Amino acid sequence: MKKFISFFMTLALIMLCGCNNTRDNSDTRFLFNTVVTLTADCDDEVLSGAFSLCEKYENKLSRTVKDSDVYRINEEKSPVTVSDDTLKIIRKSLYYSDLSKGKFDITVCSVSELWDFTSEVIPSKDEISEALQNVDYHSIKIDGNNIDVSGKKIDLGGIAKGYIADKILQYFKGKNVEKGIINLGGNIVVFGDKDYNIGIKKPFSENETAVTVTLRNKSIVTSGIYERYIKKGDTIYHHILNPKTGYAVKTDLSSATVISDSSLDGDALATVCVLEGKDKAKEIIEKAKDTEAVFIDKGGNISYTSGLVRNGNILSIK
Repeated sequence: MKKFISFFMTLALIMLCGCNNTRDNSDTRFLFNTVVTLTADCDDEVLSGAFSLCEKYENKLSRTVKDSDVYRINEEKSPVTVSDDTLKIIRKSLYYSDLSKGKFDITVCSVSELWDFTSEVIPSKDEISEALQNVDYHSIKIDGNNIDVSGKKIDLGGIAKGYIADKILQYFKGKNVEKGIINLGGNIVVFGDKDYNIGIKKPFSENETAVTVTLRNKSIVTSGIYERYIKKGDTIYHHILNPKTGYAVKTDLSSATVISDSSLDGDALATVCVLEGKDKAKEIIEKAKDTEAVFIDKGGNISYTSGLVRNGNILSIK
């Protein structure tokens, strides 16, 4: 069985509170293989410009869009000259690969493309074993803006949306937009002089909220094993892969939600947390500046880092 966060479930994660929203402008489009909703205190032209920015980055960073930087990296045998945006994301990816001792690895693409969660295709052990020979982030070489992956393939899906969310926020602020919500299929940034209540989904539920976080001017990103998976008997094969085995990573976490100033960092860290498990994840987040996290383990228990305080079913930053 395969699960996606549906359009309605994604919207259910966001509950506005506080001021009058009559001037807010909102639109929803399908980009990055997910539902993107942008809501801001702006006119149609500015909002349309934000979506154009989304399309620009999709055409630059998607591994399936022909002639994108990532597509060329994966298809061409020689070093590829990439944009400053792509270079920054790859450098940040390598940082988190080192931080997680290889658990976060953008070269896992050779394995991940074998798994088809839509058609419920589980690759054979032999296929995974062969693909694993092409997984090693140490093979990525950077010389200026030239990227050489030494025959490997990369996928920036675990970090690119965070970078794009940060760029959209920068765009809105440059247009003097005072408040809004950037929701790239669950990668959420809220900004402006008001509080937003963001519901964290109960793993494997249809639309239940496990806990709500009150935020202002923050990014919040959730990574969970319930987002895409295949269930065979009692076994769940989810999409967060262990780059050492090629199969779904086995830790005690069902989801990790990271709250940060940078959505780029929050995006990568949310995945790192699930890959690491609760204890190590909490240690990593506690060391990260201006960053908090909420963890839901496989027993449904909710825990969180020291910078958060709970009042009933509401979490907020101390």
